[in-house]
Amino acid sequence: MQRAPEKPLVAIACGGTGGHLFPGLAVAAELQRRDCDVLLLVSPKEVDQQAVRAARDVQVATLPAVALQGNPFAFARASLASYRAAKKLFAARPPQAVLAMGGFTSAPPVLAGKKFGAKAFLHESNTIPGRANRWLAHFADEAFVGFPQAAHRLWIQRHAVTGTPVREQFSSSTFQCRDSASPSHERATPEEDLATLECRATSCRMALGLDPQRPTLVITGGSQGATGLNDLVLAALPELTARHPDLHFLHLTGANDVDKARAAYTALGSSRREEALTKSSIQHPASSIRFLVQPFLTEMELALGAATLVVSRAGASSLAELAAMRVPAILVPLPTSADDHQAHNARAFADTGAARVLNQRTTSPAQFATLVSDLLTNAAARAQMQAALTQWHQPAAAADIAERILRTCGLPVSVTDLAEAEWQPPARFAKRKGSAGAPPAAFRALAESSGAPACRDGSDFRTPSESTSGALVDSARGGRAPQTLLVEAAP
Repeated sequence: MQRAPEKPLVAIACGGTGGHLFPGLAVAAELQRRDCDVLLLVSPKEVDQQAVRAARDVQVATLPAVALQGNPFAFARASLASYRAAKKLFAARPPQAVLAMGGFTSAPPVLAGKKFGAKAFLHESNTIPGRANRWLAHFADEAFVGFPQAAHRLWIQRHAVTGTPVREQFSSSTFQCRDSASPSHERATPEEDLATLECRATSCRMALGLDPQRPTLVITGGSQGATGLNDLVLAALPELTARHPDLHFLHLTGANDVDKARAAYTALGSSRREEALTKSSIQHPASSIRFLVQPFLTEMELALGAATLVVSRAGASSLAELAAMRVPAILVPLPTSADDHQAHNARAFADTGAARVLNQRTTSPAQFATLVSDLLTNAAARAQMQAALTQWHQPAAAADIAERILRTCGLPVSVTDLAEAEWQPPARFAKRKGSAGAPPAAFRALAESSGAPACRDGSDFRTPSESTSGALVDSARGGRAPQTLLVEAAP
């Protein structure tokens, strides 16, 4: 009996932070749709281990974490251990390609893959490339970038502005609220669009156990939390709750601050109840504070879908998810981010009207509460931000990256290509009349201002293919659970 041909294998090094991991998972899903096997290379961090549990039909390997902080000798030892572990993995089954999603944890697998003849790719999601990607660009065959101005900061000739991938559960098809009789290709009227967003918010709030009728403020510092942002929000709580007694808080603090935040919300709620009882023998409903505090939420699409307004850091992956869900946001960039890249990311969004930006170091709790209150009470301003966010959403980013990898490796892009002598571009790559296939205005403006071309062939942004319907709030996918390996370095 003839053995079935082995599928192409693509290794994706995406560990360390959610900003590296979640876009990597999105690309992995698209590679699987194109009949590829995927090996996810992650770190031992809890955020990585939690997120990969939801992956299906992929192999997962945990490599030693690598961080360019503190002792340089420790960094060298960790890099060597990770390189040896990756070589051991690839010796058993060499990949055709290795994709690095950023961070020094992704560098050793790329170098190990090159030893086995694999093509090397990297994705840079931020406006200012990180040091690891700037270094890896010398070894990569092609780079994919989320912002146009990042391209000319990488020492690589072949690059494509793809946007930053988001997981499929952030797709608009995940939340089916419009009349099913309406054709999916019809552009919704503003009234229909508003109704869709309100229906989505109601569904997501109910799924999270929140009151669907209350406005909801979501605070998130990213997958690792943000102590400075948490402290600013907690200091502004008394004024925020006084101005908006019906406001619901969904606060994702990170593991380090969860107890402190819960204590602050509980203490303020107790104080308000005592104050209400002092004034009247009957407790007024407004005296209670509704809050949900969690260190991290895997179902981030539910949190964003439930939000009236989001307060967030400005990591590129978080911004891509905000754009996909079209959620108005106040961005508070991490002051200590490398090369101040979060401030540059936030400014790019703010310059197009897609977000408001605050400086954590110079903003007082009163100023923060005022801006939050202004946006909560100004539906028109939020609607303008939602409209501006559509410029930044690239629903085909993950598919574009997957197809570019396969084409560069000389591999078929889809199952139908296996029977064809020559690769044929899928329908969404075809030239179309009008501006359907043109880059969003925000990207075009940034590319022109930075002097970086969108791509050598000028066709990085494609018209997305028709998406399939999904469950209202169920982001689970069928398939086998991931096969997890803990790889030890060879002596």
